[in-house]
Amino acid sequence: MYESYRPHPLLAQVPLTVSPFINLPTSVTLPYTYKSVSSTLPPSVTVDPNNPDAKARYVISTSGEHAAHPDEIMAACQSLEQHLKKNRSDAKEAIKAWKESMQERELAEKRRVAPGWLDREEKLLQPSRTTMSPGPQGSSGPSLLDSTSADQGAPSLPTMVPRDEGEELDRAFGGLGVK
Repeated sequence: MYESYRPHPLLAQVPLTVSPFINLPTSVTLPYTYKSVSSTLPPSVTVDPNNPDAKARYVISTSGEHAAHPDEIMAACQSLEQHLKKNRSDAKEAIKAWKESMQERELAEKRRVAPGWLDREEKLLQPSRTTMSPGPQGSSGPSLLDSTSADQGAPSLPTMVPRDEGEELDRAFGGLGVK
């Protein structure tokens, strides 16, 4: 099955020429100062001979002043990430406390302006008319303190009187009697 080397019949018909522009390689002569390479590898430069169990610090900064192991770099990055997360959560808590204190101050101001309004469940005020014209005896009508309500058990709430500017003008300047 082994064939001897024979050129292909078609290739044997092509004549070979030697080009004057091609220089074939020549043998290299070694200088007298040549030293042969040792067959064993030298010791690693990344391992400290005084402490061979320590991790090799082979990641070197561009200035060449600092070297570290990748595990040290990863540990430093993780501690920086934890520090940033802690600072972010502290900042969020400070902002939340600041917003809550602002809301408490606003609520305290509202309670100062309208005491009791925010502390009751009923928020809808219903105005009722009271007579402001003087009666036959010269009194201005029944007092709020003298009035009795249908429900004696519940405390009565003050009522709001609607503001009618026309009646205020009539009281101030007198009525025109136009009907």
